[in-house]
Amino acid sequence: MIWYQKEISLKARGRGFHLVTDELLGQIPEIKKIKTGLMHILIKHTSASITLNENYDSDVRSDMEKYFNRTVKENEPWYDHNSEGADDMPAHIKSTLIGNSLTIPISNGKLNIGTWQGIYLCEHRNHAGSRKIVVTIFGEEI
Repeated sequence: MIWYQKEISLKARGRGFHLVTDELLGQIPEIKKIKTGLMHILIKHTSASITLNENYDSDVRSDMEKYFNRTVKENEPWYDHNSEGADDMPAHIKSTLIGNSLTIPISNGKLNIGTWQGIYLCEHRNHAGSRKIVVTIFGEEI
């Protein structure tokens, strides 16, 4: 069994739900060495999240953004934390609801996910920078 761990950066994006599967996999060629294993992904931020969902129809990503913006509104009068802008506290709530990590099986050097599944960076701030991700891979080598 072998372990790999590295920190990667995803390019800066505007607010929204962004498909990042290819960008992420492009930075972890080590996955190709794993016959059977797991990849754990942790986003190191409190105002963005990561999830697995529809990878084909971009309407899903825009609908997700609309849903979360309607559910977790900006400028609520009861927010105490507002020194970093109107989008900051809602970003923390959205991040908690969606989550900050994924664990995905690896089979024969590839992610073992559904045909229509992809990894989303869920960017909850209007003007965010690049996002740091810690990728940990554990498995049996090919």
